Amino acid sequence: MTKTSAAYRKKLIEVALPLEAINKAAAREKSIRHGHPSTLHLWWARRPLAAARAVIFAQMVDDPSAHPDLFPTERKQEKERKRLFKIIEELVRWENTNNEEVLQAARDEIWQSWRHACAANADHPRAKELFDRHTLPAFHDPFAGGGALPLEAQRLGLESYASDLNPVAVLINKAMIEIPPRFSGKPPVNPMVAEQGGLFEREWKGAQGLAEDVRYYGQWMRDEAEKRIGHLYPKVEVTAEMAEERPDLRPYAGEKLTVIAWLWARTVKSPNPAFANVDVPLASTFMLSTKPGKEAYVEPLIENGSYRFTVKTGKPVNAVAAKNGTKLSRGANFKCLISEAPILGDYIKAEGRAGRIGARLMAIVAEGVRGRVYLEPTAEHEAAAHATSPEWRPDSPLPDDPRNFWTVQYGFTRLGDLFTDRQLVALTTFSKLVGDVRERIQRDAVSSGLIRDGRGLEQEGLGATAYAEAVSLYLAFALDRTVDRGSTVCSWDNSPKMEALRNTFGRQAIPMVWDFAEGNPFSGSSGNWLNNVEWSSKAVELLPGTSGGHALQLDATCQSISTGKVVSTDPPYYDNIGYADLSDFFMCGCVARCAPCSRVYSQR
Repeated sequence: MTKTSAAYRKKLIEVALPLEAINKAAAREKSIRHGHPSTLHLWWARRPLAAARAVIFAQMVDDPSAHPDLFPTERKQEKERKRLFKIIEELVRWENTNNEEVLQAARDEIWQSWRHACAANADHPRAKELFDRHTLPAFHDPFAGGGALPLEAQRLGLESYASDLNPVAVLINKAMIEIPPRFSGKPPVNPMVAEQGGLFEREWKGAQGLAEDVRYYGQWMRDEAEKRIGHLYPKVEVTAEMAEERPDLRPYAGEKLTVIAWLWARTVKSPNPAFANVDVPLASTFMLSTKPGKEAYVEPLIENGSYRFTVKTGKPVNAVAAKNGTKLSRGANFKCLISEAPILGDYIKAEGRAGRIGARLMAIVAEGVRGRVYLEPTAEHEAAAHATSPEWRPDSPLPDDPRNFWTVQYGFTRLGDLFTDRQLVALTTFSKLVGDVRERIQRDAVSSGLIRDGRGLEQEGLGATAYAEAVSLYLAFALDRTVDRGSTVCSWDNSPKMEALRNTFGRQAIPMVWDFAEGNPFSGSSGNWLNNVEWSSKAVELLPGTSGGHALQLDATCQSISTGKVVSTDPPYYDNIGYADLSDFFMCGCVARCAPCSRVYSQR
């Protein structure tokens, strides 16, 4: 609506905002993890929900100065403005994200301003179409990205439209604003609910039923996957001999511990001609844990012209050497473990392009009673990692973009190069199970009473087919979380508060990682499958599922969705982030396995 085409009233956002309260809420939101929509699926430029909610509210609510009949003096206007500020201050608090009393107060203000606008434009030639006092205008974000603005518009009572060219962004928005309203208030369909009849009688608010089914069928997928590939992830046995050398292992003597991660160092042939047949490690650190009193580190032992890795506990004698590993300085600059000859970046790049960069197991991280247990590598565990070959390897080329993709110059030029064989077998197995579980969900949905109409999400279905696609989409998102923590770009965080697997996208790029951590999807820690399912479920559980939502794949320059709608957006910043290329990383996960994913990707 422009000033020349209709009676215009100044909006609150044009005059003032309680910026301190908004900034405080937005900053606090960064530490909120469980249940936050950002945990549903990774996006590289998330906008704070608090800021999005405040902006849309202030964009739609009149500033008091727009009503001199009601607030004739500056003093009265300022008093009314402070009242609106209080609504915003409550609205942006994380605790009030789904507080219906607070949200309704905000919606009431939006409605009031809208009715003022309708009255002021009663004589507009298209008043019946554009200024219906009984219907709020719909909302559109043409650069929807991670979906903060469309989600918050929906939360404030507007029918929300989200569009983007990027298929990952479209799927994220479908999962957040399009699917939950279709099945809002519905109970789960899984057999356990039927067996425990009381669950049917409870009130299932919003997307809680969907979330419960994501958990149930995620557990089924985990159990099925373990049957198929569990043997590739053996437990590690603590022998009496090991316990004798390490007092900290004595409580575990004779036990088999579940492995959390296998820590690998990439290797190249030594540049020293005397050791040219030895694959020496490129390790950025030998420290495994830096927790005070519980330090652990790798100590390489050189013997007979070669070396082996041992694991020690306590403070290392040479703390600097343990901290630096075989690294000499920033970048790809290392030293030969045996001869101490420098291994420079150009040499490593040449070895990589020749396909001669390998990997060697440095240490094993296992689940202990009160924390991590660090063990030295065994031949059995190194063999287990190479005991399988993937039937499928993603061969999409990685872009030659040294700003965002650092692996290409080292010979890792295709998407499949970023994974071990075992990782690809695991990801392929879970990917197949996303397709298998969809059929199971559909059968259970029909048994629970949903109609068998054969109409999926894209056909506006509300029956068993659409529901099965919806649950499988959220499970595909759990798979994408697994992909993010299941590549050779994941490193081990040895800091005292973490001791955990880092994810691939610690930054808006795919960096080169020299010593990487390979997680165990069947463990109880660090990005395991059930953990990823739970993160997805908690996010789904708190989605509003109120007003209608629509997510579409559209070019913002030639779309007409924005016509007649409230538009609020955060446009892209030229090529600051390589969204398109980075998003392709997730094609090796859910694409072609869940119906909505395959359809959206096929339109690229």
